[in-house]
Amino acid sequence: MRSYTKQTFRIYWQHVKRHRVLGLVAISGVVFANIASIIVPLFYKEFFDTLVEPISITARYVALVPILFKVLVAYLASWLFWRVGNFSLTYFQAKIMTELANTCFNYLHGHSVNFFNNNFIGSLVKRVGRFYRGFEGIADTFFYSWLPIGTQVSIIIGVLFLRNHWLSLTVFIWVIVYMAVNYAFSRYKFKYDVKKSEMDSVVTGVLADTITNQSNVKLFTGHEREKHLFRTVTMKLQRLRILTWNLDQIFEAIQVFLIIFLEVGTFYLALRLWRQGIVTVGDFVLIQAYLMEIFHRLWDFGKVIRRYYEHLAEANEMTEILVTPHEITDTKSAKPLVVPKGEIVFDGVSFSYHKTRRVITNFSLTIKPNERIALVGHSGAGKSTIVNLLLRNHDLGHGNIKIDNQNIQSVTLESLWQNIGLVSQDPILFHRTLRENIRYGKPKATDGEVERAAKLAHSHEFIMEMPEGYDTYVGERGVKLSGGERQRIAIARAILKNAPILVLDEATSSLDSESEHLIQEALQVLMKNKTVIVIAHRLSTIMKMDRIVVLQEGQIIEQGSHQQLIRKKKGVYKALWERQVGGFIE
Repeated sequence: MRSYTKQTFRIYWQHVKRHRVLGLVAISGVVFANIASIIVPLFYKEFFDTLVEPISITARYVALVPILFKVLVAYLASWLFWRVGNFSLTYFQAKIMTELANTCFNYLHGHSVNFFNNNFIGSLVKRVGRFYRGFEGIADTFFYSWLPIGTQVSIIIGVLFLRNHWLSLTVFIWVIVYMAVNYAFSRYKFKYDVKKSEMDSVVTGVLADTITNQSNVKLFTGHEREKHLFRTVTMKLQRLRILTWNLDQIFEAIQVFLIIFLEVGTFYLALRLWRQGIVTVGDFVLIQAYLMEIFHRLWDFGKVIRRYYEHLAEANEMTEILVTPHEITDTKSAKPLVVPKGEIVFDGVSFSYHKTRRVITNFSLTIKPNERIALVGHSGAGKSTIVNLLLRNHDLGHGNIKIDNQNIQSVTLESLWQNIGLVSQDPILFHRTLRENIRYGKPKATDGEVERAAKLAHSHEFIMEMPEGYDTYVGERGVKLSGGERQRIAIARAILKNAPILVLDEATSSLDSESEHLIQEALQVLMKNKTVIVIAHRLSTIMKMDRIVVLQEGQIIEQGSHQQLIRKKKGVYKALWERQVGGFIE
């Protein structure tokens, strides 16, 4: 996978700059808190130098008390600045994480149907969470590690330089070497962190896929196969985890060696300077305090820089989605679709899912306002593809589709979808209440309007049999309802939406005969004064359509009313009709 580090930071920065004041307050609080805490060892140096001065105990006591007061003031100042920094950072991070989550949500839903067909839903959900939590990790790294390291190390080297330039130079060179080694190692390990993150997403995707298809796993006795597949991907993840963790252990050993070398070497140099009368006993306290602070900060730096790259690796996958252009978008000059009549014209339409798989070829069809047509044909004939092209789930390879003389590629997607009602073969519901699912067709509808639509779709009866009625939650994807009940809720939603163009894709396929009879009555009401496209395999459901269009390999081979088509001696529709109905009569 490509690295998207620059793009990740660009997206983060776009959100950070909206809250720059909070960010600057947080930075100032952290910087001043570290300055206050790092000057404390200077007061302790003064304290121990005074403690060993050849003067009376009383005089030393009088001199030492004010020094302790300075220490107290410095600590209290550090405490106060940390509080300011932490509270500011809390609001700063919370606001930005919320905005990042919303940005991911908005951009993700802008992708085409084809995008979602090619990605695991569980993996996409995980990527969104990783992206905004990645910002939290990187922000924590900056505020709690890099900023204190930069502030404290700079002041320490400066103070040591004022005491003796050799001490300062020794620490400075060691810090440069230490950080350079850390950086080089972290860059080396980054590629394995990316692979581990990718494999983690694969494991999540496989798990989500098997859970979604758990009924298939049982019915097709696929448990052993799926168990083997899941074990395979988890073992790959295990190997990558062991590799990355072992690399961490190796480098920590190198860090300890460098720390031992600096401490012993610095104190040896300080001893030589002490023998020359250049440094004092208080300087030893100062040096030890500063060395311990450097070790503490830079030991964390070794871990922090690796966590920083891990956060980047995790954000990388979502950034790839955020920088991938939407496949289908509004043009700059797009205008809202206005549908006064409802005429639909397919003009020389061609479409291929892949370069080698042509589905629709030079397809032309005019659907008059308020005309009800049915698309029939064998599976793969192109019926659903035509509907998907009308909905702009895919863009055309060639030709035009117009609604009331408006090219659908020149109107806004929102207005296009707003003017088309769809009841699909396998309707999917939100894990929300029945009332909310029906109201999704018209968000501002009253409870009365919702119930009226449910009654027209013959849903009201079974809804009222439920303990919580319209406030019943339907489960993920509507799994708590039967197929027929889901279909009727979808029809109620379409009735409430009342769009001028209606698409029924096997809308009664999940219903028993009695329910289908009831729904057919509801559909007659729903289809009134609308342009209707019906996809159906059961030909008995489309006998009353104004026109039936028979498709084969993406082209029209027959069209006419039911009566006209069954009179054709060698017609394809007649053969389909006789196979479905005539055979039973015989």
